[in-house]
Amino acid sequence: MIEGKRARVRAKGMEFEGIVMPSSTGRFVLKLDNGYNIGLEDYEVIEIFDVEKTEIPVPPHEMREDLPAVKIISTGGTIASKVDYRTGAVTSQFSAEEIAGDVPELLDICNIDAELLYNILSENMTPDKWIELAGEVYKALKKGFEGVIVTHGTDTLAYSASALAFMLSTPSPVIFVGSQRSSDRPSSDAAMNLICAARTATSDLGEVVIVMHGSTSDNFCYIHRSVKTRKNHTSARDAFKSVNQQPLGIVDSEVRWISDRVRRNERELVLNNKMEEKVVLIKFFPGLKPDVVDYYYGEGYRGFVLEGTGLGHTSSNWADTIKKISDDSVIVMTSQCLWGRVCDRVYDTGRDLLKAGVIEGEDMLPEVALVKLMWLLGNYDIQEAKTLICRDLVGEINPTTRYLNYD
Repeated sequence: MIEGKRARVRAKGMEFEGIVMPSSTGRFVLKLDNGYNIGLEDYEVIEIFDVEKTEIPVPPHEMREDLPAVKIISTGGTIASKVDYRTGAVTSQFSAEEIAGDVPELLDICNIDAELLYNILSENMTPDKWIELAGEVYKALKKGFEGVIVTHGTDTLAYSASALAFMLSTPSPVIFVGSQRSSDRPSSDAAMNLICAARTATSDLGEVVIVMHGSTSDNFCYIHRSVKTRKNHTSARDAFKSVNQQPLGIVDSEVRWISDRVRRNERELVLNNKMEEKVVLIKFFPGLKPDVVDYYYGEGYRGFVLEGTGLGHTSSNWADTIKKISDDSVIVMTSQCLWGRVCDRVYDTGRDLLKAGVIEGEDMLPEVALVKLMWLLGNYDIQEAKTLICRDLVGEINPTTRYLNYD
């Protein structure tokens, strides 16, 4: 078994050296030192070397009095990962200090104080971890840091960023940043995303945002409002898009604002980090029976976010089930379409759902409505939550919807 070991091989009259990778095709796969993989069929193994694990040195740096102090809180994810050559998989394994050391350009922008809070992939984030993360960000801002950067896996980054937007009133920038490709890959977006995040963390912003690549090239990042952002591609470097509004700004060598934003020190620092976990997001599809609602209601759930079709619809047989639970539950309708807004007053089905007790979610993203309802039911009673769910609290609802060119 030589997977994960270093090998020198000869093929087509040339010699290649690298790490032996797992292969499902029967080819001999070698990861070269430049980061690229090659697959070989006709080859001769010249020599095999054991690979010793080495510690990654973190370059020492002195605090500069002329630079602001920024806290980096690492939660894991691809931005804090490299390839495990024994399996070929990307694993989360680096500390926040190592992330900062891997991008020395950060040290010309701000003084870094790094903390490793979690070392997990983002699908393992949970509401109790959101609560703890919000508390750590609050403590950092209370200590006087100019801003906070949270490094996070991209798959559920928008959920966590939205959760903090509701739990934390911040007078300073709180930046969520990740990467689509690990830092040891030639096409990694980690370094540029972190540099742009640092510039945003020292700007005059005063809210929770997401900073990620704005194009497939390494030319700029967008600054997205956390509660209006979604990951729209599995692997593209510009996967994150603002939905139903333009990004707040563009950042490369400097920050340039293009939309209204909350400015630094406009709000006081307040932490309100209770969350009700018994809230569910249900995606409607043709033929889905409403007894799924009965099941969750029987399990004690009192918060329901429906991801309906088009303007916000389910099949007509859902109305009676919704009516039975609507007195002591909050039932919010969002749309699978994402762009645009819910309006249940156009068709008979929508009107019946409104009469049954459904609340229109306006132009909220389904996952944002889920997080918002978890926060509301953690802090307010059912009737107050029904009032607040369709009220804009942190920029999650736009008063009107207009066509935007997203090209």
